[in-house]
Amino acid sequence: MSSEEFEKLHEIYRSLYEELKLMPERLLRSNGEEKKSLLRAFEERKEEAEEILQGMEVELRDAPPSYRNPMRTKLHLYHRDLAKLQRDAKTSAPPLSDGSHGGIYSSQNQQSSSPFLQTRLQSQRALLLQGTESLHNASESIDRSQRLAAETEHIGTDIIEELGEQREQLDRTRDRLVNTGENLSRTRKILRSMSRRLMTNKLLLAVIILMELAILGAVVYLKFFRR
Repeated sequence: MSSEEFEKLHEIYRSLYEELKLMPERLLRSNGEEKKSLLRAFEERKEEAEEILQGMEVELRDAPPSYRNPMRTKLHLYHRDLAKLQRDAKTSAPPLSDGSHGGIYSSQNQQSSSPFLQTRLQSQRALLLQGTESLHNASESIDRSQRLAAETEHIGTDIIEELGEQREQLDRTRDRLVNTGENLSRTRKILRSMSRRLMTNKLLLAVIILMELAILGAVVYLKFFRR
């Protein structure tokens, strides 16, 4: 919701409403063609005001609830005020019989309006078209943002899945490292046990060799030196 566009439309409506408020009294003081012209101008301004209110309602669709709800209440009051002004105008003058109180874009109304009113109407139409175009651009921007958000969400999901797979791989690698550490610990224990056995065997072999040498020396001594 563009608050700037809403405020522009609100200012246009207030200007139209102030002009409409004066018309029932002017209708009471007018006669003949002047009254018909005033009735046409009133219908023209009223329908334009209703279109402005519709544009304001469109602008409020995407507004935050805290702002949208009170403004919608105000728009409801604006519609009620327009209806009251229309009743006052009908009371002030009978309806036109020539069927020329059509919409604000009819060629008959444009011909019966003064140059000043035509210029003002064109300016207000331009503002309304600008607001509509701004709303259309905002809608396209929202659509692009939604598409970008969807693509970003898809990419994020892929990244999360990839990270999950990498985490599983890291967990498996950690488990293998733990198993490898346990195997190395058992291997070190086995090697220490083998080393102790080897030292024991070396000591036993040395003792055996010493005993054999002693026995051999005793035999030689007894055989050759002791007579």
